[in-house]
Amino acid sequence: MNPKTLLALCILTLGGGAQAQSMPDSAKLLATGGVSQIEGAGGGGLTPWALITGYGTRDSWGANAHYTHVKTQDYSLGSYGVAVGIADRVELSLAKQDFKGELAPLDQLRIKQDIVGLKLRVAGDAVYEQDSLLPQIAVGVMYKKNKGVDGLGALGVTKVTQLGAKDDSGYDVYVSATKLMLEYSLLLNGTLRSTRANQMGLLGFGGDQHSGRRVMPEVSAAYLLTRKLALGAEYRRKPHNLGVDHEKAYSDVFIAWFPTKHFSLTAAYAQLGDITTFNPKKQKGIYLSAQAGF
Repeated sequence: MNPKTLLALCILTLGGGAQAQSMPDSAKLLATGGVSQIEGAGGGGLTPWALITGYGTRDSWGANAHYTHVKTQDYSLGSYGVAVGIADRVELSLAKQDFKGELAPLDQLRIKQDIVGLKLRVAGDAVYEQDSLLPQIAVGVMYKKNKGVDGLGALGVTKVTQLGAKDDSGYDVYVSATKLMLEYSLLLNGTLRSTRANQMGLLGFGGDQHSGRRVMPEVSAAYLLTRKLALGAEYRRKPHNLGVDHEKAYSDVFIAWFPTKHFSLTAAYAQLGDITTFNPKKQKGIYLSAQAGF
């Protein structure tokens, strides 16, 4: 799928939601829009959920903006963007990622990436179908465009393809199933993602080790300690496509605070595995994210 095709889908999708109310009603339950995933979608920090972002109901819409910062021993990653949920069925997201090296020999490294996401709820209702075993199910696509490599000019490297990646753009396709059990204050989510992305696409798509698509599992769980405070964990399996990148699974333990429907804060301890052979240690550190919207 090329970016023009995805843009056309987004336009058609937004047009289909034109009959929604002109003003957001913010009537969904607190925290049921999730937080902003690091690639822009609504869900957890590392993996998307089937829930639609924002607090608009099926007769309305909602939107938010987010900023996320992840800091490990050798690297940092900033992500910021916006997302819109329409009629509690369709979600459109835009995100930008900025990855930086902070330890020699990669202390000048900088890689940027743009991500456009589209999600569609196809079955179930996580909130209102408490008596059903069927979870809420959504399908989604993320188109990702790598913006090149800065800081490695002395080595003659300005593109991710020069590091072994097959392409500098690609897309992930995923299906997510989310079950919210209000009686037990518990949310469970499972996602299957078809991807060629190396480190979410920051190091390109496909590589010298493997160039085809793979289906990777992602799981997450959250427990509501109070109505405004959630504790949870996530795991995201990753492919290993590049010889210069011993890519490993991502995982985290997080706490999310929802003081109002207009603002949330998420803090996590994340483990991101090896990122390159140049700094071959397991990367782990702090994940902080703020989201504002309605």
